[in-house]
Amino acid sequence: MKKTAAILWRNLLNFSRDKIRIIASFAMSFFFLFVFSFVMKSSAVGKISQPMNYLICGIIIMTVFQQALNNSTAVLDDISSGFMKEILVAPISRCEISIGEILSSSVIAILQGLIVLIAGMFMGLHIDVLHFIETVGIMVIAGITFGSIGLFIATVAKGSSAFQILSAILVMPLSFLSGAYIPTTIMPHFLLPVVYMNPLTYITSIFRFITMHMDNFSAAQLVQEGVAYNIDGFILMPQTGFLIIIAIGICFFVLCVHKFDRADFSTVKTYRHH
Repeated sequence: MKKTAAILWRNLLNFSRDKIRIIASFAMSFFFLFVFSFVMKSSAVGKISQPMNYLICGIIIMTVFQQALNNSTAVLDDISSGFMKEILVAPISRCEISIGEILSSSVIAILQGLIVLIAGMFMGLHIDVLHFIETVGIMVIAGITFGSIGLFIATVAKGSSAFQILSAILVMPLSFLSGAYIPTTIMPHFLLPVVYMNPLTYITSIFRFITMHMDNFSAAQLVQEGVAYNIDGFILMPQTGFLIIIAIGICFFVLCVHKFDRADFSTVKTYRHH
């Protein structure tokens, strides 16, 4: 546990020193909030009961998703600098290393998500203590799930260029087809099958369900709000979607730890600064 905590602490320190990366990550979140606020005001009026809160919730969960995925570049930095080869010969198991990397990506993503959440509260998002705790729990699940996916991609890619290509292929389609920025209720029908297969759809819906206090909404109202989904007559509720996310998170956590344990980093070219 101490070895895993040491890796977590090291990655947190490295991130805190990268000012440009911190500023850029927040700038993107608030840029999307600014741009899509006009879309919500014009397109979702009468279809979504709280358009701005709906958008703020989507921005928060997308911040967690994108940062958890992108923070896996710390592994690639360690590989390219030769640090990974050095740590692999230390008295620490690869399982502990991979868990430390996942936790560091998750913690950084959650902290950034919390900052955006607090900013959203100043913009009109109302949330009590109980719902705040529940939303943090959702962000923890999202951070671990997408941190695991990010580490899996990084382990497969073993290089920044390949990782950027793979993450770009994932991030853009998953983000825009999850309902985070644009409600699924106003999307073309031919895109809905992709929306239903998108894991981000379900983490976004459960986050909105909790944050926007939709506990007393009927199934029909949740479908109208784009938080539940009518799939050929079957109503997929936010709670069911959350169970799907947990299952995906467990699968990728086990898969990435197993992949990292078997990865061969000896053939990766390293670059040392003199």
